Amino acid sequence: MVRILKDKRIKKFFQQTKKFQTSIILALVGLALVGAGLSFPKVFSSKEEPEFIPSQKTTATENKIFVDVAGAVAKPGVYELDSGSRINDLVNMAGGFAKAADKTWISKNVNLAAKLADGQKIYIPAKGEGSSSVVQTGQVAGEISGKININSATEAQLDSLPGIGPVRAGKIIENRPYSKIGELLTKKVLGEATFENIKDKIAVY
Repeated sequence: MVRILKDKRIKKFFQQTKKFQTSIILALVGLALVGAGLSFPKVFSSKEEPEFIPSQKTTATENKIFVDVAGAVAKPGVYELDSGSRINDLVNMAGGFAKAADKTWISKNVNLAAKLADGQKIYIPAKGEGSSSVVQTGQVAGEISGKININSATEAQLDSLPGIGPVRAGKIIENRPYSKIGELLTKKVLGEATFENIKDKIAVY
């Protein structure tokens, strides 16, 4: 009797289980999907993430200038120098003064501490040339006594020129450097009338 009851209960259990078979299958499928979903992060985590490389600090290269030196130097030619270099740096790079250089005239008229400008030409006169007007593109190539270098003159020196007051002197200084005196016109620093008054009193070197 007891066995019959057990058989009936088992049979009833399977019958009830059969009714919920679809639900059980769906639940198992859901559990499988959830399990798979939990494993996705691990799968994706194995992929290489984009690597962010900080930009390297590039040191700004110094501005370079090119200057032509001719005349009584050991190695005349065009030289590349750092911006802000002086005539003395150029002469040294060119191998120094030649034996024929008029050192007496140079010591009186050439300011070796003067700054150079890009595209500038420096002429070092030989003995016998210092007193003559060595011309470069309509200008004196070397430093001629009595002329004011508009690339290195102080405001007071520029103010001493006819028609140049503190305002114009400041404008000349503000627009440096110059590769030729004519740039006072092309850079619109001075008007033609004022430029004509001072062009024979100024130089660029």
